[in-house]
Amino acid sequence: MADLAPSRSATIVVVDDDADIRDLIVGQLRQENYRLFGAANLAELRQHLRDEPVDLIVLDLNLPDGDGLSLCRELRADGSDVQIIMVTARGSAIDRVLGLELGADDYLTKPFEPRELLVRIRNLLRRGRSEPALRGAAAMRYAHFGPWRLDLQQRRLIAPDDKLVMLSSAEFRLLNRFLEEPNVVLARETLLPERRATAAFDRSIDLQVSRLRQKLAAIAGGDELILTVRGEGYVLASGVDYS
Repeated sequence: MADLAPSRSATIVVVDDDADIRDLIVGQLRQENYRLFGAANLAELRQHLRDEPVDLIVLDLNLPDGDGLSLCRELRADGSDVQIIMVTARGSAIDRVLGLELGADDYLTKPFEPRELLVRIRNLLRRGRSEPALRGAAAMRYAHFGPWRLDLQQRRLIAPDDKLVMLSSAEFRLLNRFLEEPNVVLARETLLPERRATAAFDRSIDLQVSRLRQKLAAIAGGDELILTVRGEGYVLASGVDYS
């Protein structure tokens, strides 16, 4: 995502092959002073991405010329950090987790409240503004916790024998959130603030934590790093050092 200067409004592309839905979303966001574009398919979206910096994409998954999931994978493979909110009629937690693992930052299931979409957009853009400053301040390559190292630049886990374990975008963000506040119980809405309104009932968060735990448990001492605190959330039971 391009760094936002104070004077530049965020650029958002709304991608949906249903013109009525697309125009409705664009109209509702227009009052927020964003720079808004609509796209009916992936080809039009790619043209927008070539023409100018885009900060956030509201992306329907079922499009006439391809699947939004494939586009997420393509953008992340190319190194793009544009924020992506998936909009899908698919309701299962597995579908949502798959989208997040392929690089989406958030999701909404149709039908949704326009106000909820607006809150998600605000949260993601706010996070996008803060992350470059945090990266510059930290200027560290590795986070050490338990038996693991996390490569903060390459976004991968490194075992004591230097074996690499790749993380999805969603897994990296989740682990990094734990590392920011080790030994502190974090509620679901704290782990994923962009879904604060529904986090208490969102089982996909538990699935993401479970998958991250499985990767950490691949070596001795990693199986008890993320603990469940019943009725409260999760905690990273480890100190964290940076180098």
